[in-house]
Amino acid sequence: MSIFSKLDAVVDRFDNLTEKMGDPTLYERQEEYQAITKERANLEDIVKAYKEYKQVKADVEEAKDILKNEKDEEMREMAKEELSEKESEIPVWEDRLKLLLLPKDPIDDKNVIIEIRAGAGGDEASIFVGDVYRMYQNYCRSLGFKTENISVSEGDEGIKEIIFSISGDKVYSKMKYESGVHRVQRVPKTESQGRIHTSTITVAVLPEVEDLDFKLNMNDVRVDVYRSSGAGGQSVNTTDSAVRMTHIPTGEVVACQDERSQLKNKDKAMKILTARIYDKMLQEKNAKEAAERKGLVGTGDRSERIRTYNYPQGRCSDHRIGLTLYSLDKIMEGDLGEVTDALVAHNQAELLKGQEE
Repeated sequence: MSIFSKLDAVVDRFDNLTEKMGDPTLYERQEEYQAITKERANLEDIVKAYKEYKQVKADVEEAKDILKNEKDEEMREMAKEELSEKESEIPVWEDRLKLLLLPKDPIDDKNVIIEIRAGAGGDEASIFVGDVYRMYQNYCRSLGFKTENISVSEGDEGIKEIIFSISGDKVYSKMKYESGVHRVQRVPKTESQGRIHTSTITVAVLPEVEDLDFKLNMNDVRVDVYRSSGAGGQSVNTTDSAVRMTHIPTGEVVACQDERSQLKNKDKAMKILTARIYDKMLQEKNAKEAAERKGLVGTGDRSERIRTYNYPQGRCSDHRIGLTLYSLDKIMEGDLGEVTDALVAHNQAELLKGQEE
């Protein structure tokens, strides 16, 4: 099927969905209504771009017609300029349409839960957890995303583990490439002889789950309540407010005790557990796709070393696509756009290559 046949089919589908939305009884069927509005919104950019492309093509034909039939020299000169300008736009629009037709990740528009944990390197790894968390906070702020802490486990130095949510427009599409092992090379504050140490942390990016996507079977979940431990506010340690949830089929365990309310801790634990189980399903799917298209950047393997932050050289290297940038100070302040854009562009190029083969 040619690109234009595909585009015509998209327009037909968009028009069909628009017609369905005119049905006044649709609002009574909420699941169907949400599915239709979501699909229509996903097609809207392609339809708009295709209409603009066709307008450019029409402008080209009109200019050619003027040059063929018009005797007035001033009109002919204007038509020549118009023709030159519009003809140069056609390949740009065609490239854009090819990208818009690429299969979209169905979860790109979702909010996410991010888990950052210290790995090898002791206190230095815990300190780097805090540094990366701050990097993500600044990056999200620059994109207009909202972050909210869910759970924090502090170490002697820095943070052993932090779990937080990010909400906004198409958050997963921006954050999904952050999953994996992040390695830092620098001289720790505690190093008296100036030696460079290597430490690691792990980042997991989990798409938030809606009931339409996946519903956790509570018969598979064991819920335990217990007394919170460690430092806390007034009365935080005197009631059974902490909650531990265990997903029996997978052995996945989530514990929450940050809130004084058992109900709030239960809600947070449920949110994290559901996201983790859903993510496991997606990892299996991603692993199959990655095996079929080896050039695609994976978003599932948590054990993959994806990036190195070398402080002495001011270097940040993404090992998946061979990207090296000597702007580590800016990146650690949250300027992640160049890294994300390069990963997206690489994936798009691989998908285009796959379509042409």
